[in-house]
Amino acid sequence: MSDKHLNGAGATKRILFVAGSGTEILDLVGPLQVFARASDMYLRDHPAAPPIYSVEVVSIAAGRSLIANCGLRFSADKTFRQVRGKIDTVLVAGGDVIEQNKMNRDAVRWLKKITARTRRVGSVCTGAMLLARAGLLDGRRATTHWNWCDTLIRCAPRTDVDPDPIFVRDENIYTSAGVTAGMDLALALVEEDYGSQLALQVARNLVLYLRRPGGQSQFSAALSLQGTDRKPLRELEGWVLDHLDQPLTVPVLAQRVAMSPRNFARVFTKEMRTTPAKFVERLRVEAARRRLEESQNTMEMIAAQCGFGNMNSMRNVFQRALKIPPGQYRRHFRRMKDPVRKSKHR
Repeated sequence: MSDKHLNGAGATKRILFVAGSGTEILDLVGPLQVFARASDMYLRDHPAAPPIYSVEVVSIAAGRSLIANCGLRFSADKTFRQVRGKIDTVLVAGGDVIEQNKMNRDAVRWLKKITARTRRVGSVCTGAMLLARAGLLDGRRATTHWNWCDTLIRCAPRTDVDPDPIFVRDENIYTSAGVTAGMDLALALVEEDYGSQLALQVARNLVLYLRRPGGQSQFSAALSLQGTDRKPLRELEGWVLDHLDQPLTVPVLAQRVAMSPRNFARVFTKEMRTTPAKFVERLRVEAARRRLEESQNTMEMIAAQCGFGNMNSMRNVFQRALKIPPGQYRRHFRRMKDPVRKSKHR
C-alpha cells in the first residue's frame, strides 16, 4: 500500500452514523463497513499505528434500541444526547422516521449544533431530509434517492436538488443517492482522507464491481427501457446498442418498431419520460464510459464507435451529462486500476 497519503496518518478520525426508527439498514451498514474495513486494512500494514477510523452509531430516538425498516433490531452505541468529544464526520442514514418527518426536534437542533464543530457532514438516501430540516442544505446543491427528490425539493425549497448524481459534494456537505450509493460516498471519503489506493483496495475487498464517481448517474438508460410493458420498445434497446455508430434518428427508430415517427416519439416519451434523442445520447454515454474504463482505444475511435461523430462532440456531451470530460474520466479509472496490477506482485 502506498504511503503517499498514509504517512503520518495522525489521530483516529471519529465517524458518527446517525440513525432513527425504521432506518434503511443498507444506508447504515454499507458505508459503515467501508470505514471499518479501511481501518482494518490500514492496521494490517501498519500494526503499530492507531486506527485511522473509529465508527459509532448514534440514535436520534429516545433510546439506543432501534428497529430497521426490514425488521432487524439493533442497538446504537449511544443516543444523540450522550455524544461528547471531537467529531470528524457525521453521516445520516435514511429511514422511515425521517421520511415521515417524525424526527425528535431536539435531535434536529443537536445535528445543527454539532455540525459547527464537525469537519464534514453527509447523508445517505433520505437522510438528506434531516440535513435539510436542520438548515444545512440551504443554498447548496444536494441529491437523494431519485424517488424522494420531489419530497426533498418541497422540504428544502432553497436547495438545488439534483436527482441524477450518485453523490454530491458542496463544500463540507455531502449527500448521496439511495441505499448502495452510500458505499460509493464512503469510498470517496476514504480516498479523500487517505488516497485512491486504499479506497480501491477496500472496494476490491468488499467485492464491489466498480467504484463509481459522484457525477455518475443514478440511472442506467438500458435498464430503464426494460421497465416498459411494450415489448417492441424493450427489444429496441438491444438493437440500438448494436448500432450506436449509425444515425439513430426518430424515423430510423420508428421504422425499427413499425410505427410512424410521430406516434413513436409520442409513445416513447410517454413511456420513458424522456425523448428518443436524449435516451440515445445516454446509451452512447454509457457505452463510451465502458470503453474508456476497459479499453485502450483512442478518444477518436471511441467517439466514432459510440456515434458521437467526433471527439469535440463527445467531450461536450460528457461535460453536460457527467460534469467531467472524457479524458479526465479515463484518467480517474486508470488511477484506480494501477494499484490492482501492482498488487498482484506483492
